[in-house]
Amino acid sequence: MEEPIRILHVLGSLNLGGAESRIMDLYRNMDRKKIQFDFLVHSSGKEHFDEEIEALGGRIYRVPRFKVYNLSGYKKAVKNFFTEHHEFRAVHGHMTSTASIYLPIAKKAGIPITVGHARSAGVSGGLKGLLTRLIRYPLKYRADYCLACSKKAGEAVYGKRWVKKGKVEVIPNAIDAKKYEYDENVRAGLRDKMGLTDKFVIGHVGSFREAKNHAFLIQIFEEIYKKRSDAILLLLGEGALMENIKQQVSEAGLTNVVWFLGNKSDVAPYYQIMDYLVFPSLYEGLPGSIVEAQTAGLRCIVSDAVTNEVGITDLVEFYSLDKKAGEWAEHIIETSDYVRESRFESIKRAGFDIGAQIVRYGEIYLKREDWGN
Repeated sequence: MEEPIRILHVLGSLNLGGAESRIMDLYRNMDRKKIQFDFLVHSSGKEHFDEEIEALGGRIYRVPRFKVYNLSGYKKAVKNFFTEHHEFRAVHGHMTSTASIYLPIAKKAGIPITVGHARSAGVSGGLKGLLTRLIRYPLKYRADYCLACSKKAGEAVYGKRWVKKGKVEVIPNAIDAKKYEYDENVRAGLRDKMGLTDKFVIGHVGSFREAKNHAFLIQIFEEIYKKRSDAILLLLGEGALMENIKQQVSEAGLTNVVWFLGNKSDVAPYYQIMDYLVFPSLYEGLPGSIVEAQTAGLRCIVSDAVTNEVGITDLVEFYSLDKKAGEWAEHIIETSDYVRESRFESIKRAGFDIGAQIVRYGEIYLKREDWGN
């Protein structure tokens, strides 16, 4: 029996996150007799998706995290890896902050296809952000193919001119849409189980990091709670800033009504029990959470810093970050009465269901002639 081709995905970690979840959706649904995924990550120790990847036949490799001052050591570690492992058909780099370093090394080691994939439309502030921009600037010249989850992410990573020239292919962050379809029975059962039957449930799904703007989200919820004492905020995710946000919640006296639920391997049921998704991000690529929420028929208010490409249905409204927390809160309350129904077909027609993605990635990985033209 012919062995499947192997694709190496390069990521920061294998914990729950937007890029990681989207790749795993693809991996679960891919024909693994033809295409098998392996992973190179910049972390140590066991992580959320490790066991599932190994069960699906994938291999996990690790290199040290890049910290600028260890540039020489990082290059050496990557070179040693590709000297030993050059069996891959393609290296697909989702970690664009260092892709301009590891993709040329992979190419020199004999990997036929190198892919850069822009997943975010912003960087951290200060010196760290400046260094990220400088390091990734050559990426567009060093990847055989430049992918992006949105036009905005493509412009942020490769530049507006590169996008305008048609050198960037936008492949939206697709989901396994069927599992997010709205189900009134699931909603009622879970709300009853969690004691939320008569509550106004605000939700957010995302890691606790700068881009997600949790501090402002808590301010918004504080204003909502002043007007709606039945309000509850559900926060799904974990991250470096989680303790800071817990402290903010405590100081605001909201400990009993802001629930930190952590990472969930299956987030779909939680969209069912929410009444409103609030997403005041400072920047994003194309947040899969908003696509998932729309599939579940959930109304979403999203910052205007997020690409409008995520506004697939009329359930999404973009709202300015220049508005005060009280204005966000008032608008959420005023627009909270709506008819809840599945938007699965709309999501599917817009090309955000995983089925269409499988076909395109299969073309990319299996047909070498598609590349470098």
